[in-house]
Amino acid sequence: MRARPAHAAVTVPADWPTTEAGARAVQDTLRARVDLTGPGPEPGTGTAAGVDVAYDDGRGLVAAAAVVLDAATLEPVEEATAVGPVPFPYVPGLLAFRELPAVLTALAALATPPGLVVCDGYGVAHPRRFGLASHLGVLTGLPSIGVAKNPFTFTHPAPGDRRGDQTPLTDGAEEVGRALRTRAGVRPVYVSAGHGVPLDRAVAHTLRLAPAYRLPETTRRADALCRAALRAALGEGAGRG
Repeated sequence: MRARPAHAAVTVPADWPTTEAGARAVQDTLRARVDLTGPGPEPGTGTAAGVDVAYDDGRGLVAAAAVVLDAATLEPVEEATAVGPVPFPYVPGLLAFRELPAVLTALAALATPPGLVVCDGYGVAHPRRFGLASHLGVLTGLPSIGVAKNPFTFTHPAPGDRRGDQTPLTDGAEEVGRALRTRAGVRPVYVSAGHGVPLDRAVAHTLRLAPAYRLPETTRRADALCRAALRAALGEGAGRG
């Protein structure tokens, strides 16, 4: 695995919105660019990156991690982190505006763009059909999917108990994702297309990346790394104090 440099300082674009109205306007503008047909990479080919963030709300810090795995073997290839100030207040439905500057900075620190990005969150399974995975995919052009731990505001019939069983995640009559069983008898995860990958293929990627645990290996590793980066940043801050 390529050696990881010290975490990068988060870069926030100069035109990043600071108000709810501004953020919703950005969503409305970019949503039309979401590609839900793909086809995206074949599951098990190339590389897949997991991205995740951790916060210290008391100090207004966010840490992001991007962990790249070989999609066939799930062996680590590369990783990068970024730490900086939280750039947007907490508003349900607008979490991407808190997380994306850090995530984009971590992705930019990678030597090679991954073939797929797996977000710990939502793509089109979002009240405005433009969650983190869709927003990231549109901004970067990278194929992206969302794999979330809960269904947000949407409903679904219970999938069967076997690995691979799935049911539609719906908003009224519209299917916005799938409730997917990645382990027999374990709570499902909630998969949605982000950008450049259709829903059926997003489900196939999720199963391929989650051979042993409920969550994909990409997410598990990114979660551990962003938490470690945040702890390191807080320790460095205490040392300077």
